[in-house]
Amino acid sequence: MILLRGGRVVDPSAGLDGFFDVLVERGRIASVGPRIEAADARAIDVSGLVIVPGLIDMHVHLREPGDEAKETILTGVRAAVRGGFTSVCAMPNTRPVNDGRETTERVLAEARRAGLASVLPIAAVSVGSAGRELVDMADLVAAGAVAFSDDGRPVTDSRVMRRALEAATEAGALVIDHCEDRSLTEGGVVNEGPVSSRLGVPGIPAAAEDIMVARDIVLAEAAGTPVHIAHLSTAGGVRMVGEAKSRGVRVSAEATPHHLLLTEDALGAGDADFKMNPPLRSAADRAALVEALRTGAVDIIATDHAPHTAEEKGRGLAAAPFGIVGLETAVSLVLDRLVRPGTISLARFVELFATGPARLLGLPRKGRIEAGADADLTVLDLDLPVTVDRNKFESKGRNTPFDGWTLRGGPVMTIAGGRIVCPFDGTAPPVRP
Repeated sequence: MILLRGGRVVDPSAGLDGFFDVLVERGRIASVGPRIEAADARAIDVSGLVIVPGLIDMHVHLREPGDEAKETILTGVRAAVRGGFTSVCAMPNTRPVNDGRETTERVLAEARRAGLASVLPIAAVSVGSAGRELVDMADLVAAGAVAFSDDGRPVTDSRVMRRALEAATEAGALVIDHCEDRSLTEGGVVNEGPVSSRLGVPGIPAAAEDIMVARDIVLAEAAGTPVHIAHLSTAGGVRMVGEAKSRGVRVSAEATPHHLLLTEDALGAGDADFKMNPPLRSAADRAALVEALRTGAVDIIATDHAPHTAEEKGRGLAAAPFGIVGLETAVSLVLDRLVRPGTISLARFVELFATGPARLLGLPRKGRIEAGADADLTVLDLDLPVTVDRNKFESKGRNTPFDGWTLRGGPVMTIAGGRIVCPFDGTAPPVRP
């Protein structure tokens, strides 16, 4: 048993924002109250700290199987718990693509061996993520998949997408779509505009994302099914998602910390650590995304953690792959740059990182602090000084645009399944600078 004493407990789903003890027993939350007595429990004083439901990242590339030089499930979940995440959703664009039971079961087995964060597999929408033949969604859900996505590849064929939405709903799962009209983005490197012109590289227009967001909303509305828009990055997409929600369409969306905090102007001379897909957009797009956190057009924050080797990212802007890492930077970035100045509240932070993902994925025992819920908890120090140092990451990936940033606030303890999984040596309470 673990007894967290005297922390500020924040869980908007349970109406909690006050100072309580939290008792953990046998992998579940046993009780939450102002003063809990449990003689056999290991008591940890967390006064001055904040206890929130274990954070969930709905968009992570763990690379295993097939690209273990970039990341493994073990290094990925070590990065996750260090970053305060107790659950991560593993995207299917591995080698082989996770389009069948065998790969799903392999991912789950490796996660059990790691014994840290929960890994929730997202399976492909189509066989080989080729966009033609649907996977057996019912069988994959039975094997442990929690959602479906051809992430990295949009489902271009509208007929296939409509069938996918219907089949996923029947299987009780969610379709997550990477919205990109590739006929408009082929060869593109960064956002289409003055920065792409200055750097002399092909641009990726916002219209390419907007077209597919609109298509997905139309299909979801016609079929009466949910659809989730991955890494929303444009003001047009924000507007369409918000309008669709207002008329009852079952559409949800995520934003990443990099799209919320950076614009195309950060590219400077063209550092490939600022190259991702969708690309960093304009200041107007960024402002629309930030406002969408407050209005509810954006439901969650996800990292799109995408590790690459230094050799790959060193090929230059045009040749380098898209993607950055994010598991170990997301929480501090959002606490410092969005919560601290009052752009969003701490309760909204919890909704974006925990309550919202649990709701979208249909995980009733996660994303909440109440008796009977899974004992997944993240302990935050809102005044923790943090300097982002890529050389100290647990992830194999070092490809971050935030190296050297100084921030305040971050995770100091991660409890998953009733066990202290970070700090890795299990010591408690956490040592504060």
